[in-house]
Amino acid sequence: MLNHKAFKFLAIFLALALMLVACGGSGDEPEAETDSGDTAADTEDAADDEAMDDEAMDDDLVGGDNILERANAGEFSGTTVEMFGAFVDEDARRFEVSVAAFEERTGIDIVYEGSGDFETLIQVRVEGGDPPDIGGHPQPGLVEGLVAQGAVIDPSEFLGMDFLERQYAQGWIDDSMLGGQIAGVWYRGNIKSLVWYPKDDFEAAGYEIPTSWDELIALSDQIVADGGVPWCIGIESSGATGWPATDWIEDIMLRTASPETYDAWTSGELPFDSPEVRNAIAVMSEIWMNPDYVLGGDIGIATTPFGDAPTPMFDDPPSCWLHRQASFIPAFFPEDAVIGENVDFFYFPGIDPAYGEPVLTAGDIAVMYNDRPEVRAVMAYLATGESMQGWVEAGGFISPHQDSSLDWYPSDVDRRFAEILLAAEVTRFDGSDLMPAAVGAGSFWTEITDWVTGKSLDEALPAIDATWP
Repeated sequence: MLNHKAFKFLAIFLALALMLVACGGSGDEPEAETDSGDTAADTEDAADDEAMDDEAMDDDLVGGDNILERANAGEFSGTTVEMFGAFVDEDARRFEVSVAAFEERTGIDIVYEGSGDFETLIQVRVEGGDPPDIGGHPQPGLVEGLVAQGAVIDPSEFLGMDFLERQYAQGWIDDSMLGGQIAGVWYRGNIKSLVWYPKDDFEAAGYEIPTSWDELIALSDQIVADGGVPWCIGIESSGATGWPATDWIEDIMLRTASPETYDAWTSGELPFDSPEVRNAIAVMSEIWMNPDYVLGGDIGIATTPFGDAPTPMFDDPPSCWLHRQASFIPAFFPEDAVIGENVDFFYFPGIDPAYGEPVLTAGDIAVMYNDRPEVRAVMAYLATGESMQGWVEAGGFISPHQDSSLDWYPSDVDRRFAEILLAAEVTRFDGSDLMPAAVGAGSFWTEITDWVTGKSLDEALPAIDATWP
């Protein structure tokens, strides 16, 4: 082994040799320039050829069916795709079970990481230049901001609109249009347009399921005439108090105005202080502000925790009979509640026939941040019902894909949820989740809560508008 002094002498010797070579070359300067020019040109041509090869590959890797066929043939075997999302624990396990067959078939390893702080961490990662390959987003409003940063890849550019239109109803495609582009593919859905009722008592009383708003009001009047209170409503939710009220307004907006009007409202083009929004709240007031209709009146609405609101339906006899809430609410029912026996649900009926029977939804959208062949393949797969079949079969999950089968659902309840979603003439995502957080998770909640307890719309609606970024 050479010692330190030997290294020093060797370094000096090499430095002198390099200097001599450099000096010797200076006498042939014109020739050196010619050689250098040829080398630079060759390098540039090689780079151009490589870029052309990459472009040709990308141009060839288009069309959802083509991408899936090549993935299933093992073309991308040995690659890894990182997905980061908001679902954790059991939901994360069910997701991994759902994609296991695809991983085995294609050789693509989908590495999923979930976090309860997803909304914060995904922004940090994107802004720090370290985004995941795919993000699983429950809040489209956040995605729109990332689209504006130029961070989101439009999957329609490689999947093709024909493929997407075959996989999804138009409402889901409309909901994926964020910031002027298709921002992702939906892989999980929830239904909010539901009314729950105490089935056994309801039938014993001779009541019938309403199929229109007029019939819903007539049913409410009949319950009052029979000495009962029709509605159980509660909007208290700690720092999120008010959000159930926003769901009501959104559901009614879809039934009293066009989908385009709803889109203009959730994007900030149509102000809250507008005839359309005022009309939706006026329709809601037919129920909410009728002291005979709501258990506890307006004070009860504002102070009753949303999870406790349906509980009086299970009194004997029921203290209230109707509760509008999303498909998750059975988790808050008493332990002896059995859907289809002592409790059930029906579709929140339409109001204006011109706007059909829309469904207010929530769900998760897969957003692509890094463009590689294997990532395209996973995005194509997530756009198929097969990708969520395992999760659907486990229960408590609704697939938004048109090629999913009702036979996959393990119970009549799950199947009925899916039938409502798949049969919807119009679907729109939860409006407050589409709005900027300062509005959708801020002033919309607080001002509507204040309106319930006495604030005028003339004060509340302009106050919401004033907070729009």
